Amino acid sequence: MPGSFSSQRLHALADAYDQVMAAAYAPDFKVGSTTTRTSDLLSFGAIFDEVFLYKPLVETCSHFFRQDFKLSSLLGRTLRPETPAQGLHTDLPRTSEDAPLLGFILMIDPFREENGATRFVPGSHQWPGVPAESMEDTRAPHPGETLSCGEAGTMVLFDGAIWHGHAANVTSRERRSIQGYFIRRNVRQGFDFRSRLPDHVQERMNPLARHLLALDEERHQPT
Repeated sequence: MPGSFSSQRLHALADAYDQVMAAAYAPDFKVGSTTTRTSDLLSFGAIFDEVFLYKPLVETCSHFFRQDFKLSSLLGRTLRPETPAQGLHTDLPRTSEDAPLLGFILMIDPFREENGATRFVPGSHQWPGVPAESMEDTRAPHPGETLSCGEAGTMVLFDGAIWHGHAANVTSRERRSIQGYFIRRNVRQGFDFRSRLPDHVQERMNPLARHLLALDEERHQPT
């Protein structure tokens, strides 16, 4: 979905993103082999609420799940310069009892082939197995893959069972994005917003946001 945010809002979102990445700390801030990410965006500013509340995204979730759903995670993810391609993988196999999962990526910077645009293998969400079971090298190009190139402000939505992974960033610049996942209502969230978000952050949420974050649900005690 191109043009998900106006240029003014996108600039404000990019500035807020940079401030978060500069101020974030463990355990929510992690440096991986190719990306740097933080999983607690909502605690840093109300502007990030606009991402998971984006109306076309919520409407797509209603069509995708055909039942009640909630947000599982929302994170900032920066692909660092001069990093290799990520291996193709699934975020949640279609055979999982927690499936399906709907993922989304908001491009803070343009996604290009040279800066590590996410590559997807169309139709693979319906295939049995996962990439590691049928590919010798999951980092290698797949003959059926396509790159999700787009301008800043574009949002990509995808089934979590699809084979995907970022391409190599061969440039000297980082590539920023905000991504998240929606799940069925009865599945455990990846980030427990109810227990992790400060009170003043929870208080700013409107009824729809509270519902999507499951802020008013009773916690299920382990048996």
